[in-house]
Amino acid sequence: MAAREADAETAPEPGGKVTITEIARRAGVSVPTVSRVVNGRSDVSPKTRARVEDLLQRHGYRKRPAAPGTRAALLDLVFNDLDSPWAVEIIRGVEEVAHAAGVGTVVSAIHGRTGDAREWMRNLRARASDGVILVTSLLEPVLHDELRILGVPLVVVDPAGSPALDVPTIGAANWAGGMAATEHLLSLGHRRIGLIAGPPRLLCSRARFDGYRAALEGAGLALDDSLVAPGDFHPESGFAGCNTLLDLPEPPTAVFAASDQMALGAIEALRRRGLRVPEDMSVVGFDDLPEVRWSAPPLTTIRQPLAEMGKLAVRTVLRLARDEQPDSPRVELGTDLVVRASTAPPA
Repeated sequence: MAAREADAETAPEPGGKVTITEIARRAGVSVPTVSRVVNGRSDVSPKTRARVEDLLQRHGYRKRPAAPGTRAALLDLVFNDLDSPWAVEIIRGVEEVAHAAGVGTVVSAIHGRTGDAREWMRNLRARASDGVILVTSLLEPVLHDELRILGVPLVVVDPAGSPALDVPTIGAANWAGGMAATEHLLSLGHRRIGLIAGPPRLLCSRARFDGYRAALEGAGLALDDSLVAPGDFHPESGFAGCNTLLDLPEPPTAVFAASDQMALGAIEALRRRGLRVPEDMSVVGFDDLPEVRWSAPPLTTIRQPLAEMGKLAVRTVLRLARDEQPDSPRVELGTDLVVRASTAPPA
């Protein structure tokens, strides 16, 4: 909040003026932290507050009067896209914790386009955000560097690639989830198990695929590339992927779709061919979105704690904003198999 709350220079002192950025550098904290001390906010540790206040006093800092209409604290929540119920669950968790902390939330989508990401960065500078939560998105290194220069903390949820080592990440146990989904089908007696995979550029997709492969290998089954259909987490790709698998000379008896939406698309493909779930083919999803318990039939899936991931992201970014370190820079929340009516032994 430096630009909003305390972007003025200090009053003159012998030898010239000192900027608030210089105060932050000498205190070894971020510019937003100095801003919080200046504005009397409580979200600064006593030790840090004392160090900053000492420097402010020694340099004769005089706070500029607050401008009319000064806004409250803000967090930026940034998605690649917002066209999925998956994103809604993340937003729900973020908003719950942010609201309780008196922090506003600005939600944006950058659509994987460089121009959109740069436009978002311009808007972020204008509104002087206190922190950024980035969800399954990649930012150019230059934009990451700009966040550091601005002193805006960053947390990544479900990283799309390999984030910088100093950026905390929060995800789900995707490998374990992929393995649990496949092992469930194996335990029912299925041996030809298809996979409708997610986008390979995403770490979560690759982890779910690896879990699927590990479960097959654990059962003494080799990976059959013909049983793996590409997908993008959307229903249309689940529909297309399931049709590809059904067109094989020997179709699978079960399908693991790496997202609930793709699983729903797969079920629709089966319905249009006059095939029943689970009598003719079992289907497992991944996410446990609210609507899948009402699908026909209710979907067996892997629950990943999307709202909890959003909640933890807010708590983490607010800790960073107070110049406190998170308990762990890499957090994986557990996934669970939820068995419903879309899986059964092969006919």
